[in-house]
Amino acid sequence: AHVVKVGRTQLQDAVLTTLGREMSAYAEAVSRDRWRVYKCEERLRVVNLGGTAIGTGLSAPRQYIFRVVDHLRELTGLGLARAENLIEATQNTDVFVEVSGILKGCASNLLKIATDFRLLSSGPDAGLGELLLPERQAGSSIMPGKVNPVIPETVSQAAMMVAANDQAIFLACSGGNLELNAFYPLIADSILGSLELLIRACDIFRRFCVADVRANEPRCRAHVDGSTATATALVEHLGYTRAQQLALAAKAKGKSIRDVAIERGVLTAEEFERWVSPEAVTRLGSPRKATDDRSQ
Repeated sequence: AHVVKVGRTQLQDAVLTTLGREMSAYAEAVSRDRWRVYKCEERLRVVNLGGTAIGTGLSAPRQYIFRVVDHLRELTGLGLARAENLIEATQNTDVFVEVSGILKGCASNLLKIATDFRLLSSGPDAGLGELLLPERQAGSSIMPGKVNPVIPETVSQAAMMVAANDQAIFLACSGGNLELNAFYPLIADSILGSLELLIRACDIFRRFCVADVRANEPRCRAHVDGSTATATALVEHLGYTRAQQLALAAKAKGKSIRDVAIERGVLTAEEFERWVSPEAVTRLGSPRKATDDRSQ
């Protein structure tokens, strides 16, 4: 939470933030996915057992139709319920499209987080290098010292496979004709496959990457000192025009905004550290009234 870093939009320097805030966004996304996946289990509790061939219950004893789901519930301990419309439940499988969509949403967030980890750890010497991922294996027999982000890469591929399964489920569910969908084997295999992939990907990511990831604090600080994103943090105190002038001068001279500002006597080193502190760059809004001095 104490590590100030450059926040980026469209892969370009934007404004300052902290590594803690960046990680908190990932945690919130995972928390939301955990809740959605947990709740989607309810969608799978309704079964068409007792409907026989097309949901009419033809050739099945009435006593069986009304008791079989209760018996299955007792055997499994699952909160199963018989569909109100057995014909509809036999024809339509869109519930699996819904559940798969939720799983794909989880995979989407995992892919985004894993990709961000790869970007933030890139280099590490000639890239961003702001995260230090645990080294799990040698990266190359050709390039000494090279270590690849194999865990985020593994998670990314699992997420891609979940998306592929989702497409298969969509095609299988929409491909059922008339009174019965003949493609349940593919639907079941894809749903179960996606669940297994997500379970393993989350576990591997947590144990072998996230648990041991470290901040490269000197690199984060160097990026803050060398980025024009720092100018935005100074607008509140210096005004837009002066902050912009400092940014342009720093870029022209190849110096940091901090050094240029101190050289010009615009601020002191203590003021700079206070204005770009973790508290200053992550608070919600400015305590000052909104102003716009661009014309000054």
